[in-house]
Amino acid sequence: MQKAKKGDRVKVNYTGRSEDGTVFESSVGLIPLVFTIGSDEVVQGFEDAVTGMHPGEKKTVKVRPEDGFGMYDEDLIFEVGKDELPDDFFPQVGMDFEMVDEDGEELSATVIEVNDESILVDANAPLAGKAVVYEIELLEIIPGKKPR
Repeated sequence: MQKAKKGDRVKVNYTGRSEDGTVFESSVGLIPLVFTIGSDEVVQGFEDAVTGMHPGEKKTVKVRPEDGFGMYDEDLIFEVGKDELPDDFFPQVGMDFEMVDEDGEELSATVIEVNDESILVDANAPLAGKAVVYEIELLEIIPGKKPR
């Protein structure tokens, strides 16, 4: 029986839960996830779990923070002056938005505090520093083009 390996394009159904059981993402009943193993399209722990599975197989895996959404990084909390914000941006605590860092990289951030002159933002992934649990079903290993 064929098993998924690095370089294979695969189709999976999955449900991702935080350790307390809260679902943060699921493809079940929606559109299955398609990705190539080894292409960094999904977190490493998810990719590792799918590697070696055969079509029709189901498994549940716990992914550590370092193989999932990364460790929580205090350096990704920073202050932004309100004078640096667009005129039509009205920050509120809990608001998610996209920003560009000093290196020109786009990143997602969440407003965690609003002051008179500035806002405090957290650019960590919401699940950074947390283990997650995935229920995965490998639906298909998608055949690639045959070499000539």
